[in-house]
Amino acid sequence: MDRDDFNAVVQRAVKRLPDWVHEALDNVELLVLDAPEPDMDPEGLGLLGLYVGIPLPERGEYVAELPDVVYLFREPHLELGLEGDELELEIEKTLVHELAHYFGFDDTELEALGYD
Repeated sequence: MDRDDFNAVVQRAVKRLPDWVHEALDNVELLVLDAPEPDMDPEGLGLLGLYVGIPLPERGEYVAELPDVVYLFREPHLELGLEGDELELEIEKTLVHELAHYFGFDDTELEALGYD
């Protein structure tokens, strides 16, 4: 799947997120990369996504800051061998996982909720 087709799937997944998520996002950018840069995944875990920023509960004075970023990685998603609705659901799950970090959830909490 080329970048344009993958980006279209990502956009459909983003649109499916609940309205309250869209309303709560403040200064967050979504970027799709082919794969994580080596410094993003130093242990080679095959990340599907990554949140980089200051989670909402940790923000104090937050003025004129660069946007937080949610990265989605195309190649690791495609390596899962999913197509159609299954791929879209996996992308949505990755988005929810990374946005949960923005809202202040850690990996242990996400695992307990089924978003590992």
